[in-house]
Amino acid sequence: MRFQRVALENFKCYADADLSLEPGVTVVHGVNGSGKSSLLEACFFALYGSAAIDGTRESVIRTGEDETVVELWFRHAGGEYHLERSLKDYGDRVSHDCVLEGPDDESWEGATAVDGAIADLLRMDADAFVNCAYVQQGEVNKLIHATPSERQDMLDDLLQLGKLEAYRERASDARLGVNDVLTEVRGTLTNYEEQVEAKEDKDLHERLNALESERNETTAEIERLEEQVETAKGTRDDAQAVLDEHEEKREELEAIEDDVEELQAKISETERERDELKERIAHSRAAADDHEAAVSEHLTESSLDTDAVRADDGTVDVDAVHAEVADLEGRVEDLQERINELSVEIGSKTDEAERLEERAEELAAEAAEKRAEAESLAEDVEAAETELADRESKVDALEDDVADEMAAFEDAPVEFGDAADLLEERTAERDVLREERDELRAEVESLRDRIEEGERLLEEGKCPECGQSVAGSPHVDSLDEDREQFAEKEAALEDRRDDVRAAQERIEAAEALRDVEREVKSLRERRENVEQLLAEKESTVAEKRERRESLLDEATEREAAAEEKRAGADAARDAADDLRSDLGEANGEKTAAKARIEILEALVEASEALADAREDVERLREERANLAASNEERREWLAEKRERKTELEAAVDESVVEEARGEKERAETYIEKAEAELASLREERDRLQNDIGGVRGEIEELEGLREKRDAARERVDALESLYDETQDLQEMYGELRAELRRQNVETLERMLNETFDLVYQNDSYSHIELSGDYELTVYQKDGETLDPDQLSGGERALFNLSLRCAIYRLLAEGVEGAAPMPPLILDEPTVFLDSGHVTQLLTLVETMRVDYGVEQILVVSHDEELVGAADELVHVRKDSTTNRSTVEVGETPTADLLADD
Repeated sequence: MRFQRVALENFKCYADADLSLEPGVTVVHGVNGSGKSSLLEACFFALYGSAAIDGTRESVIRTGEDETVVELWFRHAGGEYHLERSLKDYGDRVSHDCVLEGPDDESWEGATAVDGAIADLLRMDADAFVNCAYVQQGEVNKLIHATPSERQDMLDDLLQLGKLEAYRERASDARLGVNDVLTEVRGTLTNYEEQVEAKEDKDLHERLNALESERNETTAEIERLEEQVETAKGTRDDAQAVLDEHEEKREELEAIEDDVEELQAKISETERERDELKERIAHSRAAADDHEAAVSEHLTESSLDTDAVRADDGTVDVDAVHAEVADLEGRVEDLQERINELSVEIGSKTDEAERLEERAEELAAEAAEKRAEAESLAEDVEAAETELADRESKVDALEDDVADEMAAFEDAPVEFGDAADLLEERTAERDVLREERDELRAEVESLRDRIEEGERLLEEGKCPECGQSVAGSPHVDSLDEDREQFAEKEAALEDRRDDVRAAQERIEAAEALRDVEREVKSLRERRENVEQLLAEKESTVAEKRERRESLLDEATEREAAAEEKRAGADAARDAADDLRSDLGEANGEKTAAKARIEILEALVEASEALADAREDVERLREERANLAASNEERREWLAEKRERKTELEAAVDESVVEEARGEKERAETYIEKAEAELASLREERDRLQNDIGGVRGEIEELEGLREKRDAARERVDALESLYDETQDLQEMYGELRAELRRQNVETLERMLNETFDLVYQNDSYSHIELSGDYELTVYQKDGETLDPDQLSGGERALFNLSLRCAIYRLLAEGVEGAAPMPPLILDEPTVFLDSGHVTQLLTLVETMRVDYGVEQILVVSHDEELVGAADELVHVRKDSTTNRSTVEVGETPTADLLADD
């Protein structure tokens, strides 16, 4: 990378300036305070904007103006770039605008976009730029004074090793995240396994098979009984048919006998037959009375409204009773449906109670985990508080160090903070004394020359040019006066030399005070860093305390939730018990309804028998009345009747009738018992069917739990594999970062020794060692070691410049030309160097340019040796009236330099 041109408008002390910058070594020189450093600060500001400003944005806008504009043209990686930044002060705010134009019409607008593009182009941010390529004024010893950890952070950031650490931390975060998920999934898997085990312990399939077998046996028994009931009903009906037929034949026989008797006995016989009919009527009436009593009994059992359903003849409204039976059968169906619903609800409530109980256990386990984590955080807080106490002690120690350093100002001629001004004042006094010394030295030399010439002329006696006598010549006449003046001037010169030496001693004392100020500044910065770390640690401790309290609150909430779930489970069990009670009531009501149906059916049967008996009475009465009228006809039929009587007497067998009556009674008794047993079996079958439904539901739930358990196992296996992969990735990034750091440390140590050997021409030191922890050690020839801080001011400056150049070389060689390095910028690098060290600095600059191929080196200095070695000079002047700085390019005579200084 090479700066080509920079243009300023109202930047610090510049109203406007436009400077072209060429390859090679460019030295910017001028008197102190003329604006040399501001010129390079403008380039730094153009690249990095607000990050390059040491102070507020308003501080870089020229006094009296409200806007500054800086433009920078540069070449990078073969492409041409133009960068423009501007700040405008609106009073209550300062706006920041910038545009970067690159090759192929590529451009970026806005501070964020441009800052990102510059960081990508140079592969470094503002801090890295300062640590690598830009040695700012007064910061020449920055890397030496930095702690090893600070030095490590600087170099890791420059070499982009921090990205590997960021990647490692991301991998660590990912591993922790995977572990959290893995722990959660493992808990879920354990929960599923426990549920599956609990279900499997119930032997659901064996239980289902047993229930189905029992149901099948019950169903078979129901079918067997139903078949036997049908058979019994057939037997009953057949017996009834035999009885009916026998009754008909018997009645016919009696009728024939009556006819015969009537025919035979004529009126007497007819009267006897009528008497017999009367007996039969009485018998039918008795049967009717029995049936009527049965109707009354069944009617009472049925709880029906007697007035509503009973007729005047003692029978009942069969249609109304049938309607009541239909209602009862509908009620039985409704009750059966209700029984089924209650069975399902009981199963649901039971399952709900189990789920709530399981959730309560999960919540209780979570609460225990939260409390355990809270206890762990309490231990962390205790350890952190111990560390806080150590850091507070460190702050106090730094305060003591600051106080020790400040003791140097107890007898100082100035207050703390004014040492730089004192140094500048004493330097100016020394410079004035030097000028006076040089003037006196010139006068002494001039007088010496005049005296020597006058003495030579006196000795020769004649003028060598004109040959005349020198007696009375001005040279000879003023010889005594010159000798007297020479003695005075020589004494004054010696006094002035003493004054210069004393001034130099005062300068050294002022430099010592300035060094104390810098050391105090460094100590205060370190104290501020420690205080910042202390504040961050206190914040972390507070966060952990809050986290612990939060965990305890969460544990309490989960414990309360667990109790709530247990209460819900108890409520669900109570609800299930209530439902079982309802189920029992429904079963009882259904049984009662069925019993009432049987009573009503018996009522209908008795009522119909009563009606039939009464019809018989009426029919017999009519028959008895007709006997008298048919007396004559029966005589005619006598022969037929006798023949028929003979047939009927042969057909009527009382033993058959008795047997039929017994069959009917046995069949009816069996049917009654079988119907009751069938009702019980059907209820048992319904119960078994409900239980089978519940077991099948549990089996389906078991299968679902097995599928969830298997899925959870697969996920645990996948997460364990992913956890191992993230751990391997984390270790790989850490090992790669350590290996790259080791290689870079070895290379940097080699380059540092090469550079230091080049610039430090002294037999006192053997080599420099850079440890893996970025500790710097200087080895003397005798094997003794020194900390770089123990070097003299000039040696430390050369040491740090060597380190900066070595870092620059490492970065330039490390990227293999893919991202050319920015110019090497040195702002007042000679401030701690004497003339011998300046020569070594020149050697370093020349080596960086020629041997290591640094295309552009920019140096701010008023040192004559550096000015003389420059490829191009940029002279900066400031108008004391307008306080405006201007720049000129070109060689400047030494006399002009001396005049400016």
